[in-house]
Formats: sequence, C-alpha cells, structure tokens
Amino acid sequence: MRKILLVLAMIAAAWGVAYPKDIDRKWWKEAVVYQLYPRSFKDSNGDGVGDLRGIIQKLDYIKSLGVDVVWLNPIYESPNDDNGYDVSDYRAIMKDFGTMRDFDELVKGLHARRIKLVMDIVVNHSSDEHEWFKQARSSRTSPYRDYYYWWPAEKGTPPARWSLFDPKHDAWMYDAPTDSYYLHIFSRKQPDLNWSNPKLRQEVYSIMRFWADKGADGFRLDAFQFVAKDPKFPPLAEGLEPSLMGYSMGAGIHDYLKEMNREVFSKYDVMSVAEGAGRNFQDAHDLVDADRQELNMAYAFEGVDVARYGGYKLSTMKEVFSRWDREFADRGWLSIFLANHDKARMVSLWGNDKPEFRAYSSKLLSTFILTMRGTPYYYNGDELGMTNAGFGRIEDFRDKPLLYIYEYEKNSGGDLGKFLERAKFEARDNARTPFQWTAGAQAGFTTGNPWIKIAPNYREINAAKEEKDPNSPLNYFRRLTRLRRDNLVLVYGKYKLLDPPNEAVYAYTRELDGKKMLVLLNFSDQPATAATGVDFAKAKIALGNYAAPSKDGKLRPYEAVVYDLQK
Repeated sequence: MRKILLVLAMIAAAWGVAYPKDIDRKWWKEAVVYQLYPRSFKDSNGDGVGDLRGIIQKLDYIKSLGVDVVWLNPIYESPNDDNGYDVSDYRAIMKDFGTMRDFDELVKGLHARRIKLVMDIVVNHSSDEHEWFKQARSSRTSPYRDYYYWWPAEKGTPPARWSLFDPKHDAWMYDAPTDSYYLHIFSRKQPDLNWSNPKLRQEVYSIMRFWADKGADGFRLDAFQFVAKDPKFPPLAEGLEPSLMGYSMGAGIHDYLKEMNREVFSKYDVMSVAEGAGRNFQDAHDLVDADRQELNMAYAFEGVDVARYGGYKLSTMKEVFSRWDREFADRGWLSIFLANHDKARMVSLWGNDKPEFRAYSSKLLSTFILTMRGTPYYYNGDELGMTNAGFGRIEDFRDKPLLYIYEYEKNSGGDLGKFLERAKFEARDNARTPFQWTAGAQAGFTTGNPWIKIAPNYREINAAKEEKDPNSPLNYFRRLTRLRRDNLVLVYGKYKLLDPPNEAVYAYTRELDGKKMLVLLNFSDQPATAATGVDFAKAKIALGNYAAPSKDGKLRPYEAVVYDLQK
C-alpha cells in the first residue's frame, strides 16, 4: 500500500497535481455535474420531443465533455402540466421519453463511460392524475386520504395559503367529490404530499430504492425544503406572504431527511442534494453538515438569483458567492452553478450575448463555475454558449406556470407588455429550447416539429460548428473540465477574494498544499485590470479564453485567465 501511495504521489507531482493531505475526499465533491433536460436534448423518433434514445445516441458527446455525472430532469410518467414535475407514476417512464428498457440501456451506457446518473425526485407533490390522489379524492375514508392535505368545506374557507403558480394565486382548490379543498403550493394539478404520514414517507423511500437498485447514483430532491407543513394550517408568520419561503423548512423536515438517509442514502454510494438551502446559513448547515447525516451538499439560490432583469452589480455577485464560500470553508459542502432549467440562458443572463462578445463571455462564465470551490453544476447547451430564444409573444411560451402568471396579470389589469419584455429576458423557457446540434433543419434536434421553437441563431451557434473551432466555447469547456480534474486545488483549495470593490474584474486565488492559482475574470466590455499584488513575471498561464491569454493581468473585454502561481 505504501508503494502505491508513493507512486500516486510521484504521478501527482509530475503532472503538477496537488495531492491533498487530511482532506475528506468524496467522488461527488470532485465531480462535474452536467444537467440534461431530456425533452430538449435529442429527439430520436421525429415526434419533436427529446427522448432517452436520443440521449443514448449522444453519450460519446457527453463523455467528451469531461463531465462525471449526468443529472436528468424528471422522466417519469406525467401528464406534463409542469414539464414532468407532476408525476403520475414514479416507477414508469413517460411515453414521450421511451421505455424502461431504454432507461436501462442509458444507465449501462453512462456507467460504461464512467459517468454517474443523478435522478430528479419530485415528492413535495404528485400529479392529480397519480393513483394515490385518485383514491384520496374518491372518499374521505380512503386509505390514501392522508397522503395529501385536505380542508373539509364545512369548516369554512381554508386558512390563506399562497401559490405563485395558480391563476388566482390561491393554494387551495375545491374538490367536489368529497366537498373539500386540497393544498397545492404549485399548480392545481400538483397536490402537495403529506409528509407527516409515515406510510407516505415509506412509499417515497421504496421508490428511491427502486431507482437506486436500477443503477441511479444519486438523487436531487425537487422543492424539498417545502415538504414539512403543519396539518392544522395555522396563520403564516407576518411578512412571509406572498412567498414560497413561508412554507420553507417547516418543523419535522430534518427528521424526514435523517429517516431518508437511514432508509436510502446509507445503503448505497449515492450523492444527495435538495433544491434550495433553506432560509439562512444555519438551515443550510443543518441540511448538509456531515455529522447531521442528512444530505451531501447544499444547492443555494442566493448566488444565482443575483442576475435578473435590469442587470446586476459584479460587486454584489462577489459578495454573495464569497459569503457562501466563507460560511462553508470548514464544514458542509456547496454546489456552484449559474444556470439550470428554471433560469434563462447563462450567457444572456450573466454575460453578453452580442455576437462580438458572446463566445468570450460564455467561456468566462464557464471558467468561474469550474474554478470555484464546490461541486459544479453545468446546464446542457451552455457549453455552446446558447442564448435566450428571443420569444416576444405569449404564444411562443410553453411553460404553464408562466402562462398561469400571465393569466393572473391579465385578469388583474397588469402591464402585459412589461410582463412579456421581462419574460423575454428571464423566462425559463429560454433554457428549454432544443439543443443546437447542427446548422441543418431543426438544428439537428428532430426531423419533426419541435415541441418548442428553436432559437433562431442555431446556424451560427451549434455543436458541429464548434467541434471544428479549437477556440470555441465547446472546446474551451473541455479544457476547463480537464484543468479542474488535474488540479485538486480547484476542488478543495482555499478561496480568497481579491480587489472586492472592482466592478469590472472578479479576481480570486485558490490555494492548497503549496499550490496556488489565480483566476481573473473581466466581466466588462472594456479593458480592465485588478489589484492582485501578483508578480506576473513569475506566473504561468494555465488556461485562458483568448487564443493568446494575457500574460500580465491586463485583461481584454470578457477575458478570463487562470494562472499557476506555484513557486
């Protein structure tokens, strides 16, 4: 064993890899997670909807990216009120996506390429077409009645509960068969599951074990911070309405997670993460600190929520990400991301999608995600620098929650023009347009009519074109994943922010076991520098997003450079 460790240390030294001492190394800390939206990735049968066989066709492409984990958005049977986040059968594959045999082949193909699979588990709510709910609404004495939350009509109007995803913003829906109201903090077709019922919890754990036994390597728990609710429905605290945070981190949630850990996570070598990190740092630590035996990592939204319609200040971005890093420097673990299926396209939201700056700012943002401490989550298509689609009419959008909000604004006399202008920039449908594979018909995504419009710039931005360009965002992303894999300092190293007030350049160092790297990111469309105190004559360029990276720290527009400062 000593000889093996010595050989590993020699290899690490030869390749310039920091071989850390006394660090709790975990595969899920060192992994790069690639979030894959199946409906929009690749259609194999011409029906206009991406599917599992389409993903199977592109496994070698995914492998070429250098990612370690694929996070798959929901593929379960669903009536698709919320793009699969309304599950009607947790043990079946949605017909749009294929069959269980396709799933098994996908898992086998991923594992053969040493890529793990994380499943999206949606258990704050089910579909109203799930058999549990059908039984629950059939009779007040149904054994499934307590799988959901009900308020009998004879008790009067239910206590006020708010839903952004309802046309009336009301989280209660009257159900005539049993003269009762049921709770839905999301869509009316997504009734909330009653986690205070131990039978319901055991059903969920059984479902999770089913997928783990089929090869799933981890679980992302959708909307899980909202699962714990008081069945007596007391008035919500002042100041929390209208907001989903009024339902966040209710009493009992940690008991549920500890039980889930005992029943599922402890029995498999799986990765676990919940959507959201609670209301504050204490909530986040209670979710993910190792001694809590609940989850592996926090997926906090404060950082990604900095960028929004109207722009953002770089100093705010620095402050938020640095504060979260500082809080988790010694215990707990974070996710690092700038985009997902619920956000607009990364380069449009955070960077500059004008033709002259799009590729550079796309690569700059990728550099940030892959050089920060925490597990990087990277959304499919961002490696190409895909942009917002430019939807300007309500008919262009497919996201039902957005359509519900539009209906609410229309009925309440809101400014629909302003609503659409904001949706054009922020709407999550921007991230859900089909993957741009080629400059050919339908961007090579399908031979049929796509379920949602393809972004009109697919002839300029597509994987086939970027494969041929060594300086493309695609090939740069591949170099980034290799850089992170070869330098554990970028995984575990200490993070230090430099020149905090600088509104143009985000500068920081990563340091571990004598190895130090400097990251400079110019977030502006003008030349810029940062006060780093670094002697660039002694710095070695590890990677840059320009063909000839800056050697002296003087950055061109949207330039990103990673320097090796090891003596």
